[in-house]
Amino acid sequence: MTLSKYKTAVAHAMGLPCWQAAESPRILEGGITNVNLLISDQGQDFVVRMGADIPEHGIMRFNELAISRAAHAAGISPAVHYAEDGVLVLEFVKSTSLTEGDVREPDMLLQVVELLGRVHRDIAGYARGPILSFWVFHVLRDYAARLTDDGSPYTGMLPELMAQAQDMEATVGPVELVLSHNDMLPANVLRGEDRLWLIDWEYGGFNSPLFDLGGLATNCGLDEAAEHTMLTAYYGQAPDAQLIKRYTAMKCASLLRETMWSMVSEVTSKLDFDYAQYTSENLARYKRAYQNYLSIRGAK
Repeated sequence: MTLSKYKTAVAHAMGLPCWQAAESPRILEGGITNVNLLISDQGQDFVVRMGADIPEHGIMRFNELAISRAAHAAGISPAVHYAEDGVLVLEFVKSTSLTEGDVREPDMLLQVVELLGRVHRDIAGYARGPILSFWVFHVLRDYAARLTDDGSPYTGMLPELMAQAQDMEATVGPVELVLSHNDMLPANVLRGEDRLWLIDWEYGGFNSPLFDLGGLATNCGLDEAAEHTMLTAYYGQAPDAQLIKRYTAMKCASLLRETMWSMVSEVTSKLDFDYAQYTSENLARYKRAYQNYLSIRGAK
């Protein structure tokens, strides 16, 4: 985003009607679909997330708002202070974002898994109004159609990728449906003074818990032993061979989705981010993961 657009965003945020005496606007690092600001009002800090709907990625702000409110009611996310079209103001909590290394620490991994279990068990009971679903295989098919329509340079590889996705979807099979986060980056988990928080619900929706678990593993570089620990902690018993196959298929699909998300963003996004490099990195990660999936599934 250009400096002039940042200035426009800051001016908009400072003029919101929720403030009594707003001051000290600061741009927050992170996020490639929003502008995030920290603003003080009468001695209290607030995070202002500014971003319109992004239909090509299934991001609808009414959905983010509804789940954010439900997540706060469940004791998992900060409170919503104010909302209007394209703007979400959240109470700031004193915390630090987790890193990949943090999540790989055995004790912290168990804490994050416990948090995910609460997300999947509790938030849906507090949700009100329409809530989207997030079925990764639908997302992949939609991305493929969009890339084809746009004449993307990646069009030639899409038939093979979609055939792989169809195979992975069959391996996942029927699923338990929970209200899940669907963007389990370590930076979305905040370590507060006495608890963990989970933020950023723009991709939230009903899905299989396997997607959050697989996303957590890939985003944090968990090794096989850590994945076994994660699954055992989440399900309360060691995973059997069938669960491992289904989990690996979903984990692989989550990497393909991140890859194709970036392919689409190369065409549609106006933000200052090197999507082409991000596509290349994630495509390489996906290809490695797919070979591992084939090995676990028993294909030659």
